[in-house]
Amino acid sequence: MFAGIVSAVGRIASASPSGDGLRLTIEAPGFGLDDVAIGDSIAIEGICHTVIAKRGEAFDVESSRATLDVTAGLENGRDVNLEKSLRLGDRIDGHLVSGHVDGVGEVVEVAELGGSARVVVRAPAALARYIAKKGSITVSGVSLTVNAVDGDRFEVNLIPHTRAVTTFRNLAAGHRVNLEVDMLARYVERMLGRD
Repeated sequence: MFAGIVSAVGRIASASPSGDGLRLTIEAPGFGLDDVAIGDSIAIEGICHTVIAKRGEAFDVESSRATLDVTAGLENGRDVNLEKSLRLGDRIDGHLVSGHVDGVGEVVEVAELGGSARVVVRAPAALARYIAKKGSITVSGVSLTVNAVDGDRFEVNLIPHTRAVTTFRNLAAGHRVNLEVDMLARYVERMLGRD
């Protein structure tokens, strides 16, 4: 489990074929790998990955074809949002995030608001029903509050701090972003028998 609070921005130093997926090497200066063990979970662009190797300020993970088919942002050379998994007793400053991405959205507008930015994202139609005004959503690993919903589009606000410490400093229309809807919405739907 994660909280959607990015602790560092890393870079994919290599993305090489591995079985039907990719083996990624992530350079993560300032992320702090001293407390990370082989087998630990790290969210990369909101996608839960298992650490399979580490050295210095870098670590390796593998992404399966199933993961690659429903996510974006794992290209060689790309900057990525990083978050270590939660431990019992940690503060949850965002919201509970599983790291199981539901689909890929597209940024359709970024409007500057004097340091902050209003961002409009188009979600896949199958996910739109889970997105609610004032609810939580995870966008490429970042916990955000939904400010407005209009059909398959939703709006969030990025404060200057969030832009400064995440890959969102370079966000622009046309960017593809990983979306994880609030898990409570999925459980409520299941309990109501609407799945």
